[in-house]
Amino acid sequence: MTALKLDGKAAAAQVKEDLRQRVKRLAAAGSRPGLGTILVGDDPGSMKYVEGKHRDCQEVGIRSIRVDLPGDADADRITQAVRSLNENPDCTGYIVQLPLPEGVDPTAVIDQIDPVKDADGMHPYNLGQLVLHTDGRVATPLPCTPRGILWLLDHYGIDLNGKEVCVLGRGLTVGRTVGLMLTNRSVNATVTLCHTGTPDPASAMRRADLIIAAVGQAGFVRAGDVKPGAVLVDVGVSRVWDEDQGRWRIKGDIDPAAREVCSAYTPNPGGVGPMTRAMLLANVVDTAERQAGL
Repeated sequence: MTALKLDGKAAAAQVKEDLRQRVKRLAAAGSRPGLGTILVGDDPGSMKYVEGKHRDCQEVGIRSIRVDLPGDADADRITQAVRSLNENPDCTGYIVQLPLPEGVDPTAVIDQIDPVKDADGMHPYNLGQLVLHTDGRVATPLPCTPRGILWLLDHYGIDLNGKEVCVLGRGLTVGRTVGLMLTNRSVNATVTLCHTGTPDPASAMRRADLIIAAVGQAGFVRAGDVKPGAVLVDVGVSRVWDEDQGRWRIKGDIDPAAREVCSAYTPNPGGVGPMTRAMLLANVVDTAERQAGL
């Protein structure tokens, strides 16, 4: 059996086309969404990620608002930038790019974001709404990566009703939040969350119809850990030195050999990453539509 490749690039392109049409409708109603970013310092990975977000904005017609601060910016200066975007009527939603400088508490900064403009869906108020609405009908921004994962699976017709899911990693971006979305009534899956305190994660993986790996350990999920016919979603990213090619390469949490066992898989890169960026745009457009009454 040849496993189905869940192509995040192709699916994200479809999301963007839909967003382009929605942005046009908003423009006809006298409204234009705006995505803001706050970047502190010159970390190459963060800079590349932020630049990609602004290219995405251009693709779909969303206003792009960029705030760049020096690497020595303190908490007060970062908070001032947050408040300026809270008050900016051109900004429908924005993100604070992590990591922040040492000594600056990212949670305290995120707390200052207007929940309505929380494009990442990570403000405590929005996470609380996700917890409260077990029917999945949430009228607040959703966490981008979990939303992208579920959109991608649905796009390829993968039904999770009654299925067993193993989530690897308890980080807020994916592990802790994707379980909330998987267990709401509209998805209806059963979730086992594995982390460093789990004595035998391999047994949970072998039971699972779907494995979502977000631990940041290259090749953590091996072919022997996968139930035949399971679906594999690879979120983790590691930089690994390739001796043969003499350069760093990006590798995911799932060993490519596991694709010989599974029924479907996300490539890494090219799977979950493009969907995460597309869902960031979707959160911004969703907010603009709510504000415009569309």
